[in-house]
Amino acid sequence: MAESILELDRNEVGHTLDVEKVLASLPSPLFVIGGENEIRFANQAAEQFFKTSEAYLYGHYLDELLPSDSPLFTLIRQVREGGSSIFEYGLNLSGPRLEPRLVAVQIAPVTDHKEHLLLLIHERAIAEKLDHQLVHKGAARSVTAMAAMLAHEVKNPLSGIRGAAQLLEQNAEMKDQTLTRLICDETDRICTLVDRMEVFSNDLPIERGPVNIHLVLNRVREIAQNGFAHHVRFVEQYDPSLPPVFGNHDQLIQVFLNLVKNAVEALSSANGEIVLTTAYQHGMRLGNPNSSQRVLLPLVVSIRDNGTGIPDEIRPHLFDPFVTAKVNGTGLGLALVAKIINDHSGIIEFDSEPNCTVFRVMLPIIQEKKENT
Repeated sequence: MAESILELDRNEVGHTLDVEKVLASLPSPLFVIGGENEIRFANQAAEQFFKTSEAYLYGHYLDELLPSDSPLFTLIRQVREGGSSIFEYGLNLSGPRLEPRLVAVQIAPVTDHKEHLLLLIHERAIAEKLDHQLVHKGAARSVTAMAAMLAHEVKNPLSGIRGAAQLLEQNAEMKDQTLTRLICDETDRICTLVDRMEVFSNDLPIERGPVNIHLVLNRVREIAQNGFAHHVRFVEQYDPSLPPVFGNHDQLIQVFLNLVKNAVEALSSANGEIVLTTAYQHGMRLGNPNSSQRVLLPLVVSIRDNGTGIPDEIRPHLFDPFVTAKVNGTGLGLALVAKIINDHSGIIEFDSEPNCTVFRVMLPIIQEKKENT
């Protein structure tokens, strides 16, 4: 490739390592584009992505492959103007040589060649996680509708049943009072369940403001260590420079308390450990395929445990209501977590294998309203 910016001095990287071949072997489509969005390099995955050859791609312009109104060009412009990288989920790409695809895109300036940009497209792993997020949001909406239905259609008749049982109990013989008492107890139990579900039926905007995420996590750890997690070792890996979250303090405590409680219940009795981590991810944004709105989600909270892991059969439905692997679980905890994170315009995702399960929550910061584009 003549005049390729990738023709590096082999002394810098080792005599046996060909950087261009390494990049060409990456499984994700990768491009290097010049100052006029001309393609200076494309790997094999990029050829397959656009169903054409590198010989055709090299020297051609991106707007020959994608329509001029593609959101990708807006992101490229922002990287050139801001000088920092962007990582965006949920981008719809389509063109003459490209069927519509939902992808995640990373764009970054090339060191020492500021007019050149590195463009990396993630087709599967991250896009699948985004799809899972849409499923989680759908689960939150489903449980909201279910809660409203339960409160209206179930609770009122239950009150009538309980009242009738109490009237019968007044004149019933001792052996029949056992049955009327059973009716009352069971209606009370169902009413309690419905009360727990009613929290989902509130679809009003939540009150949000600046929240110190470390104060939230410290409170959660304190509650856990003084109760259900007294036998567990906690490890904190915090970034002290993080800005405030744009969120609701009490609801975020509820989210992370549920996640920590689930982690504790997955641990064995010995050597149980939970690692709480906070970090800042530059350029992390969530795109809505049905809207031009982009939500910045730079703040990431991770909760990792060394427990047994999540069973394969429930992973696709983990955030659905009444899905649980616990013997006496209700399956409402993670459904509530999904709803609250959805209300915060955030993302929750997880990875799980034996001895390592990680839940990651990505949240907006307090400047979110000003930074939306």
